Amino acid sequence: MTSPAKPRARRRALTGGLAALGLSSVMITTVGAPPASAATWPTPTSSQPVSSTISVSGVRDGGMVRYYGSGDLAGDGQEEGQDPIFKLAAGATLKNVIIGAPGADGIHCEGNCTLQNVWWEDVGEDAATFRGGSTYTVTGGGAKKAADKVFQHNGPGTLNISNFAVSEFKTLYRSCGDCSTQYTRKVNLSNIEVTGTGSTARLVGINVNRGDVATLRGITILNDAGRKVIPCQKYNNNTAVGTGPDSTNCLYSSSDITYR
Repeated sequence: MTSPAKPRARRRALTGGLAALGLSSVMITTVGAPPASAATWPTPTSSQPVSSTISVSGVRDGGMVRYYGSGDLAGDGQEEGQDPIFKLAAGATLKNVIIGAPGADGIHCEGNCTLQNVWWEDVGEDAATFRGGSTYTVTGGGAKKAADKVFQHNGPGTLNISNFAVSEFKTLYRSCGDCSTQYTRKVNLSNIEVTGTGSTARLVGINVNRGDVATLRGITILNDAGRKVIPCQKYNNNTAVGTGPDSTNCLYSSSDITYR
């Protein structure tokens, strides 16, 4: 009986086969990371009160610490003008953070930014507000208990949201309807898990009169037998003017939405 080839021998055989094809190496890529899930909310490693906004430049890894507002940041209502727990400078990345309650105005991105594996346990005014950049990225993480909006897009550019879980919310993404300076904005949603509550909620709200574009892919909606979750709400600024897919502003089809 011939003994099985050892791993090194297998690698040599593979390399030889690649050489015969004119190739020098193998690249293995994992495609399509699974979405975050309401069932996998993280446990904080510790908790830290925040009484004044934390400024972030470069990369800040929170190590799954829960940060929550105290003192001047102890608000958890919908009053406009609240300060954030974190303020990110242009180009900054914030990752592995849990924002607890009170959540104040969550996170402000002053320019391009990345939020990676950030979780909001109880959204205050908003979870995050995007201001002066051109490209913003939210990947992984989740948010719940948002009495109004999760993500507020005030600046120009494109917000990409992927592998994200949301529940107990009114609107996941809103393009500002009444900002003093307005822009055409874009939002891309990919691999999003949504848990309905039986009340009306919106995944995106966009200003079609401004030429906004929303693209939805890989949306899974749980607990929504009554179809109360609206994938794409269209506005003229703050006036609702319709819902549903089209070829111009709300880019998705029925195959992009899965109900479970």
